[in-house]
Amino acid sequence: MYYNEMFDGEKVREAYTSLSDWVDHMPSEIRQMKQAEAEALFRRIGITFAVYGEGGDPDRLIPFDMMPRVFTQREWLRLERGIKQRAKALNAFLRDVYGRGEIVRAGRIPARLVYQNEAYEKAVVGFVPPRGVYSHIIGIDLVRTGRDEFFVLEDNCRTPSGVSYMLENREIMMRMFPDLFRGNRIEPVDGYPDLLRRTLESVAPAKCQGRPRVVILTPGHFNSAYYEHSFLANLMGVELVEGADLFVEGEFVYMRTTEGPKRVDVIYRRLDDAFIDPLCFRRDSMLGVPGLMDVYRSGGVSICSAPGAGVADDKAIYTFVPEMVRFYLGEEPILKNVDTWTLWKQDDYKYVMDNLADLVVKEVHGSGGYGMLVGPRSTKKQIEEFRKLIEKNPSNYIAQPTLSLSTCPTFVDEGIAPRHVDLRPFCLCGERIELVPGGLTRVALKEGSLVVNSSQGGGVKDTWVLSE
Repeated sequence: MYYNEMFDGEKVREAYTSLSDWVDHMPSEIRQMKQAEAEALFRRIGITFAVYGEGGDPDRLIPFDMMPRVFTQREWLRLERGIKQRAKALNAFLRDVYGRGEIVRAGRIPARLVYQNEAYEKAVVGFVPPRGVYSHIIGIDLVRTGRDEFFVLEDNCRTPSGVSYMLENREIMMRMFPDLFRGNRIEPVDGYPDLLRRTLESVAPAKCQGRPRVVILTPGHFNSAYYEHSFLANLMGVELVEGADLFVEGEFVYMRTTEGPKRVDVIYRRLDDAFIDPLCFRRDSMLGVPGLMDVYRSGGVSICSAPGAGVADDKAIYTFVPEMVRFYLGEEPILKNVDTWTLWKQDDYKYVMDNLADLVVKEVHGSGGYGMLVGPRSTKKQIEEFRKLIEKNPSNYIAQPTLSLSTCPTFVDEGIAPRHVDLRPFCLCGERIELVPGGLTRVALKEGSLVVNSSQGGGVKDTWVLSE
């Protein structure tokens, strides 16, 4: 049985009472018209995502479901405390492993998982960024299995995407159904761009003079999240730049403009570590800025999130985050991890290989719903093919039980039906740790599917947090 967030048997849960009336009084033809209107708005605005390697047009419209997901204030406050606690611990871990490595010395985390991790960047060992913050925007993926049962599925400490959908979902819902918002006290999310800019400015380097100049560094318009890069730059009132727009001179980074070079203080980078600086990382990178890392390490510019932050969101490291909370904060974790088997351990390996049909197996460095096996939803042939991949490199995989993800009512062709959902709130870490009330709810639109990623057929919903 799955926890239904709207219904307790036949009874509508209190948070969804007004939405139940709204659904009941919406004729099917109006619903279809509004759905078409939403799709037209998304396409007109240009909200698409890219899927490469499958043929045809790679730019696709992300499916949008008009039925909001609702959290009470009590539910949200608990989530907020847990998210902030986890973000604080993850940044403490990054400060530690690029410094003395006390958690490794204490035997709490195996050294090889950290120092032999492909996301660990030796180029920043010993360097402490402003305010000691390495990961400035953390997307924490949460799933729900019961009334008060929330679990962290994974952490995203590098360049988590999706916040543009959170903002646009709300904008479109308010435009199409203004009466809904007049009749419900819903916490706003439109303050996120200002909050993000304030966070980025708060981690400007000590050499900054006056108000920090912030830019967003994008790989370019071929990137799958390019819409989001330009969207955030516009809302924050900052420049969107590519590597060729920036250059290093002396101890600083400058932006080319029609009025001459302008010094840059904070770079919100939306490209991977390997492409940031061809003099430090991949020599063939045409996307980065030659010499950028020298300026970064000398305190002339801040890079958000810091190169090397990805070692904290590795799926193998994930299993140790509760221990990080205890080690660095002296607290018990508010949010639990999902039970996880690590396949480099012999006992775990044997258990997983004996129970592949019942488990979810993921690549340690996989993302986007790729490189994973959902045992209960897979054929015998798919399971055996995946078994061979695991046998070749067990350390490349972790396994988790198939969770009973909660469901949220979703509009389908026949009317309304439950579909599985997750949640990605966006936690901002700078002078303070803050987040707006809500996040990106992703929904598995295929009946019975547990995979919510847009690249795998998932859609998005507006996420409401009700005021007291």
